[in-house]
Amino acid sequence: MFRLQSPLPDHYRDATPEELAARIAAARDALGPSLVVLGHHYQRDEVMAWADARGDSFGLARFAAEHRDARYVVFCGVQFMAESADVLTGPDQAVLLPDLNAGCSMADMADLESVETAWDELAGVIDVETLVPVTYMNSSAELKAFVGRHGGAVCTSSNARAVVAWALGLEAGEDAVAGARRTGRRVLFFPDQHLGRNTAYALGFAASDMRVWDPRRELGGLEDADAKDATFLLWKGHCSVHQRFRTEHVDAFRAEHPRGLVLVHPECSHEVVDLADVVGSTDTIIRTVESAEPGTTIGIATEIHLVHRLANEHPEVTVLSLDPLVCPCSTMFRIDAAHLAWVLDGLVAGDVRNRITVGPETAADARVALERMLAIT
Repeated sequence: MFRLQSPLPDHYRDATPEELAARIAAARDALGPSLVVLGHHYQRDEVMAWADARGDSFGLARFAAEHRDARYVVFCGVQFMAESADVLTGPDQAVLLPDLNAGCSMADMADLESVETAWDELAGVIDVETLVPVTYMNSSAELKAFVGRHGGAVCTSSNARAVVAWALGLEAGEDAVAGARRTGRRVLFFPDQHLGRNTAYALGFAASDMRVWDPRRELGGLEDADAKDATFLLWKGHCSVHQRFRTEHVDAFRAEHPRGLVLVHPECSHEVVDLADVVGSTDTIIRTVESAEPGTTIGIATEIHLVHRLANEHPEVTVLSLDPLVCPCSTMFRIDAAHLAWVLDGLVAGDVRNRITVGPETAADARVALERMLAIT
């Protein structure tokens, strides 16, 4: 694997948790209000303990943008999150990612060259004036910019339905299937096929309205007729963590906990989503746990660090992972206290390490796509 991040000096790698905590605390005190540390929900507890704000990727990026007095924004998340923060923050703010190897396998499944190739191939088969690109927040700034240039919008797992309805040109209260026929619009959704599929089903569409676009094959592996007939072209991408959850995990949980509550993230397959009691974003999952009746047993299909944190913070309920063998997100897992201490020590010494910078043209186009999302929702 190509590594962007050089190994840390030995005195960080060999430090005890107590020594690292002391380093981080001292650096935070020295930097004062010029520093904001952001922690995504999926981060390790040793990192989340130092976060000024914790949340989902877009919420944290907006938090940084609202705190213009912070000269340094240390984003404990992954590459695309730090890029979004750089797009939204001011030119006098520096966004840092403690470990440059913290990427997102899903975001990497759709790159700008592949999406541009898909667009060009589709232009030879359909009228792309009727095709609206929608990218999930879990994508590079380059893809957000592509969407901005081609009249589309970004979406999150909580507002995907509203954004897709907008993309199809639906009027308020209009039946989605009838509305899509009226407008003749279709959606190219990337990079997560599962969120796109689950959103389409939630709007009332059937499997026959969807096709999966495989970027490794000519015309996505489709016949011309498929491309012409589909209302949804779903990029063949997925989250490596959420795709692990299976219907048998839900069945096993219900067999052991007949009165239990099943919470599922919409990045899971439709078969799993179809069995859930609640389907929603990370924030929805958190709010559902917080409001659950004491004594409730809750099975959750999402990243394990969040599941463990919810279990620890809500002893009044029993919180379990639907897959007891699920692994942490390998890229989210990269940022630890040692990398956080290293980045903060650098700032104290006047060395801005691992700054994430999005070029001005890309940032401008990406901002258009993000602002469209905000206007929609």
